[in-house]
Amino acid sequence: MSDKAGCAMDSFLFTLLLVFAIALGGRDQLTVAHFSDALGRSGSLLALGIAASAASAALMAWAGASLAAILPSRAAEMLVAFALAIAAAELAWPARVKRPAEPTRSLGAIAIVVLARQVGDAARFAVFAFAAEAVYPVVTVIGGAIGGGAAIALGWYAGGARLARFPLRAMRLALAALLFVAALFIGLNARYMVW
Repeated sequence: MSDKAGCAMDSFLFTLLLVFAIALGGRDQLTVAHFSDALGRSGSLLALGIAASAASAALMAWAGASLAAILPSRAAEMLVAFALAIAAAELAWPARVKRPAEPTRSLGAIAIVVLARQVGDAARFAVFAFAAEAVYPVVTVIGGAIGGGAAIALGWYAGGARLARFPLRAMRLALAALLFVAALFIGLNARYMVW
C-alpha cells in the first residue's frame, strides 16, 4: 500500500471514529431521538438524519480543505488547532435540547433543524480539521458522513429516554479535554515549527 493510500485510510478511519464519538449526546442526535420518540421510528426520519449528516460533513470538509489550500502550511496547522479548540469548546458546552411539545410532521422542517444543529457542532469541526490536513479530503467527507450517520441512527433507534441513561455528558467533557490537548500540541507545533 502506498503512503498516500495509507494516509487516506487513516484519515477515513480517524474521521469516522472521532465524529461518531463526538456526536454521541450532541444536539443533532438528541433532536432525532426526541422526534423518534414523538413520531415513531420511521425510515424517512432516519434517512433525512443520515442525509443531513452527509451534507454537513461535505460542507465542513470543503470549507476546511479550501481554506487550508490557500494558507501557508504553518497557518494551515494553526487552522487545524483552532478548529479542534472550537470543537472542544462546543463539546464542553451542555447540549440541551427541548423535547418538542407538538412535533412537526414536516420532514423538510425536521431536516432543516437537524442540519442547522450539525453545521458548526463539534463533530463537524473535527471533519473541518481533518479535511484541512488530509491528502484526499473526500475521505474525510465519507468518514464524517458515516460516523455522523451512525450517531444519528443510534439516536433514532434508542430514543431520548434510553439515551438519557448513558453518561453522555461525562464522555463529552472527557473528549473535550482530549481535543483541547490535541489543539494545544498542534498549535505549539505550528508556532515553533522550524523550516
